[in-house]
Amino acid sequence: MTSRSRHRRRPTAVALTAAAGLAATLLSTAPLGGAANAATTGATASNTATVFYYTKTRNWSAYNLHWAPDGGSWTTVPGVAMEAACTDWVKKTVDLGSATGLQATFNNGSGTWDNNGGRNYALGTGSITVKDGVIAHSDPCAGGGTDPSPGPSPTGTTSTVYYSTAVVGWSTVNLHYAPAGGAWTTVPGIGMDAACTGWFKKTVSLGSASTMAATFNNGNGTWDNNNGANYVVPSGTVTVQNGKVTANAADPCAAVVPDTTAPTVPGNVAATATNTSIVLTWDPSTDDKAVTGYQVTRTGGTQGTVVVNTGSTVYSDTGLDANTVYTYTVKAQDAAGNVSAASAAAVATTGTAPPQPANGEMIGTDPRKDPIYFVLTARFNDGDSSNNRGGSQDVKSGNAANNDPMFRGDFKGLVQKLDYVKGLGFSAIWITPVVLNRSDYDYHGYHGWDFYKVDPRLESAGASYQDLINAAHAKGIKIYQDVVYNHSSRWGAKGLFVPAVYGVRDSQWSWYYDEKQTGFEYDGLTIDPKTGKSWYNGDLWSTEQPPGSTCVGWGTPTQYKSAEGYTIYNCQWPSPTSGMFPSKYYHQCWIGNWEGEDSRSCWLHEDLADFNTESPEVQNYLIGAYDKYIDMGVDGFRVDTAVHVPRVTWNRRFLPAIQQRVTQDWGPAKAQNFFVFGEVGAFVNDKWNRGSVNHSAQFFTWKERKDYTADDVQAALDQYNYEEQLGTGNQPTSTNAFLNGNAYHTPDRSQFSGMNVIDMRMHMNFGDARNAYYNGKDSDDSYNDATYNVVYVDSHDFGPNKSSTRYAGGTDAWAENMALMWTFRGIPTLYYGSEIEFQAGKQIDCGPSCPLATTGRAYYGDKIAGTVTASDYSVVSGATGAVATTLQQPLVKQLQRLNQIRRAIPALQTGQYSTEGISGGGMNFKRRYTDTATGVDSFALVAVTDGATYGGIPNGTYKDAVTGDVKTVTNGTLTVAAPGKGNLRVYVLDLGGKNAAPGKIGTDGPYLK
Repeated sequence: MTSRSRHRRRPTAVALTAAAGLAATLLSTAPLGGAANAATTGATASNTATVFYYTKTRNWSAYNLHWAPDGGSWTTVPGVAMEAACTDWVKKTVDLGSATGLQATFNNGSGTWDNNGGRNYALGTGSITVKDGVIAHSDPCAGGGTDPSPGPSPTGTTSTVYYSTAVVGWSTVNLHYAPAGGAWTTVPGIGMDAACTGWFKKTVSLGSASTMAATFNNGNGTWDNNNGANYVVPSGTVTVQNGKVTANAADPCAAVVPDTTAPTVPGNVAATATNTSIVLTWDPSTDDKAVTGYQVTRTGGTQGTVVVNTGSTVYSDTGLDANTVYTYTVKAQDAAGNVSAASAAAVATTGTAPPQPANGEMIGTDPRKDPIYFVLTARFNDGDSSNNRGGSQDVKSGNAANNDPMFRGDFKGLVQKLDYVKGLGFSAIWITPVVLNRSDYDYHGYHGWDFYKVDPRLESAGASYQDLINAAHAKGIKIYQDVVYNHSSRWGAKGLFVPAVYGVRDSQWSWYYDEKQTGFEYDGLTIDPKTGKSWYNGDLWSTEQPPGSTCVGWGTPTQYKSAEGYTIYNCQWPSPTSGMFPSKYYHQCWIGNWEGEDSRSCWLHEDLADFNTESPEVQNYLIGAYDKYIDMGVDGFRVDTAVHVPRVTWNRRFLPAIQQRVTQDWGPAKAQNFFVFGEVGAFVNDKWNRGSVNHSAQFFTWKERKDYTADDVQAALDQYNYEEQLGTGNQPTSTNAFLNGNAYHTPDRSQFSGMNVIDMRMHMNFGDARNAYYNGKDSDDSYNDATYNVVYVDSHDFGPNKSSTRYAGGTDAWAENMALMWTFRGIPTLYYGSEIEFQAGKQIDCGPSCPLATTGRAYYGDKIAGTVTASDYSVVSGATGAVATTLQQPLVKQLQRLNQIRRAIPALQTGQYSTEGISGGGMNFKRRYTDTATGVDSFALVAVTDGATYGGIPNGTYKDAVTGDVKTVTNGTLTVAAPGKGNLRVYVLDLGGKNAAPGKIGTDGPYLK
């Protein structure tokens, strides 16, 4: 993903302006914050936890807390007895010592357990509730205020005003008012009475008027005057909550008529076993109010009786004992805690456990030896249709009509086609992000929600992410994982911070907001059995402002409309300026200048919540997440939106953390070849991006050359200003990519940052191969080592010159582009399908406004259906079906042979280059790689399309790898005739022994001949 393509992944179902998420300031003299922000983060200095457990839906005779402080030992089974707290609750306060959290399970002392479905409950400190599998932070037994005697009853028309203090947090509230046409009360007004928790109340006389003007204050100079407009409050019962006046309101403190009717018993409960997993299904229950969830009780196996809660009528139970009989019953429950009788039992017997894939080990060879094939995993090949998901935009996008869900390809499909990739000659695959995503349109992977979890829409039984890594490695193919450090989904990041969002299932928005499901945990995969669509946001939205939310104007309508013409409400859509995200975790501004400092510290777009990457909490969250994938054996990271994180933050925090973990896991020799390459979106043709060094790709390949303050926020500002003031003429230079005459020299990598980059300048100029070549050369002295640049023509974001369509220059031009990329410095990379000019000229991405089938991100599996077997790189020993036809295409033949040639000539993989002494004016250069330790010495003369004369070269015998032609040089000069567009010549100096020239490599094709 690139900064300039932010509109391309706009996933929301409605076209919103940035201002749609803004809220007017509620208080005229002081902003909200303080305690509310602290409540949002859940931070506390306490080392005790008071755990409240909900009893109404359990009805056990006893309750025990079995627990262990983080890093400590568990209590002795069954744990410690909990004591009565208040109606429907028991509690226990435990001392955590120096720990800041605990693992917990609950049981009845007689063998029935609630262990969170086998995962245990991870609890923090302070007051914590566990209710039907849902964790919250509050004291459910804390009492509210009382409504004292109001004194003499007001006369005439009256208004009973309830004022909510849930956000402002005032302990005293005054009502300062004036009946319409009448006089104001004396400042600060009359005191309101505590009515119930979070509400104050006052009944006042309006005389003959029907409304009054009103403001509220805390008696200490802080006012809520409706942002300077005052409130218009009518007669009758009225609530004023977060800037919203509701007339004829229900008494928010009125006693609720208790709901004592239980839901109906779930019917048709069925259990089906696969290996050591069981899927349980049942028919939905009904209730006089609403069914809020289900309670599943499992017996059998070594874990005894286990009770779990779910919001779905489908429950997947995994990690069970092998060859064991399990029995399940299901109860339905409602919001009042009424529980149905147990269903009829369903029984299933597990089979043999499938073998668990062991962690892979990174391959660890020089990344320059490995051409890269880039795939959008969800669009490449579908190996398992059961994990296909269309999401909330399936119909609107037009994908449903094509039977083409956005999540279609998967790891199983990629595993099935590893031989196709190898048969093309590639030995590395760059895959789009694998973490669990969350947005309206998130198949691409760049809207991360749970960075510690692989998206289930990509995995299958026997085809996990680990299985993919292992299978690729077994074929000698590396896996480069796309990673995002700059932003999360607009809904935050699970485990770090998730904002509270206003939502209402009214006549306009019921299609968008999922029904609430108690205990539901988003996984991207679960289907609502009532609607048949993926659950997306039912656990996020609320009609009432949750405690701790700092978004101002909660739920009040704005003047903005959605694309459908529906009203947009304050706090409905996350934004950096609405108060929905604490600055501890997220930046608080929109980008105004794409080449300014704010591009590194503000939001790119409404659906990309910008991490505060200078925050230690965010740094630890991301480092911990990506350590997991390093442990799995991935071979490198492609870093999305790298330019939007300050270089000093990369150099101080993230890059050292990557190197440390890889070294710890796989040793220093392999660690130096863990390939990190960043996307620095510089979409211009000049050497330095509009004169800004901080926004240029080559800048990120260098270490810092100055010490900055220990404060990461200030250091980022200082570094930006320091480097901008030095300017483009005072940046470091390197000769690491260049020969010294005809001699290779040991590169100086001492000032290398640890991040290589995508060659954006060549990419922008690949409308013509010559432009790309000359522009690439012009920048090479400013990279630490340009031989590591990742070079491609087009991608999932752009074609050359920032084109919005896939490359359509024609087959001859593609052949020429490939001939250059596979022989010039850098690592050649191909976007999936370009080997057959797939979707040439089609718009690369249009979000949900058109079907994916009409774009550059179309599904590719139909083109590679059938079987394929590769006996070596670029060698297909057998193929059937559509893939056999695909493999006969002219650019496929070009790729296969180019990969054979590059793989056989070390100079083309890791060599430095020079154009010294070469005449002809075309794409002509010489390359050499020498390693005295291994005795390798490789020298090659390359002519792409155009003829050339090479002067001042070593005498000797040269053999062309394309034609097998042999030339003997005695006077230091060799002349090559123009091979023609798409063709090339690679004359290799024959140095004998292991450095003998290979002669002709492969067989002639449409272009290489």
